[in-house]
Amino acid sequence: MKKIGFIGLGNMGMPMSENLLDAGFDVYGVDVNHEAEEHFEKLGGQIGRSMEDVAKFCDAIFTSLPSVDAYESVYLGDDGLIRNSHADVLLIDTSTVAPENNKKVAEAAEKQQISFLQAPVSGGVVGAVNRTLTFMAGGPKATFDAGYELMNVLGENIFHIEERIESGTLTKLINNLFIGFYTAGVAEALALAEKQNMDLDALFDVLSVSYGQSRIYERNYKTFIANDDYDPGFTLNLLRKDLNFVKETMTREDLHLPVTDVLMQVYEEAENAGLGPRDMSVLYEHIGNQDISFQAKKERGVK
Repeated sequence: MKKIGFIGLGNMGMPMSENLLDAGFDVYGVDVNHEAEEHFEKLGGQIGRSMEDVAKFCDAIFTSLPSVDAYESVYLGDDGLIRNSHADVLLIDTSTVAPENNKKVAEAAEKQQISFLQAPVSGGVVGAVNRTLTFMAGGPKATFDAGYELMNVLGENIFHIEERIESGTLTKLINNLFIGFYTAGVAEALALAEKQNMDLDALFDVLSVSYGQSRIYERNYKTFIANDDYDPGFTLNLLRKDLNFVKETMTREDLHLPVTDVLMQVYEEAENAGLGPRDMSVLYEHIGNQDISFQAKKERGVK
């Protein structure tokens, strides 16, 4: 397997495709953003091919897409991958969409006898850059086995969840539901600590060796909150998008999760306040004293 297509050269797709280049594959990048394509070319990638063209000659194609509309267009559109791929291609999607979208694409792929794996990832941009992503793959075991070598180039934790195509997505949504809870918990706990004039750095040192420790606490505090910098690694908009998929699944299964309902309202309020494009850790600023930044608090002597 030598010729690899990569559709979607965004925050996740760019480092993933670069890692495939570094591993010695010929990688053909496609993105609606021509500046992203030009950057990919400077890294050594191939550009200038249409998605329809890439589908006809690549051995495998990864996709990393930002929305349901993009997902359905790339896979099910007239110039999309299902209609134009050759029979021996392997399609691996790493996006997070609704389970129902997975089923629709899988059914279309099966009719065309095309191998398709739904394999959303966790680990963020840092994981994509460092090749430490977790893959949560749903689909036929034989398809997973065929794609394992490629996924192993991009991550270090490669899981086959179940043969159900949507099983990887369901796992990812549960993962992101936890992230939603943890992010809100960190925001509220630190808002409380700040109001009590506690030293948040010292608090982190204590809680990082206590049961209050979590990877989200470490990420949100050390990388974003403590630096008063919410340049996004994972935007609040994207987290809320995934939580909306959770909500859709709850509704479809007639499942009432009362704490999740409240959590959804909190993120909706933050998004309506204009915080959606910022990193999800900005929920701390929304819940706490929004007009005084963390850095300003430190400068005025409030720890």
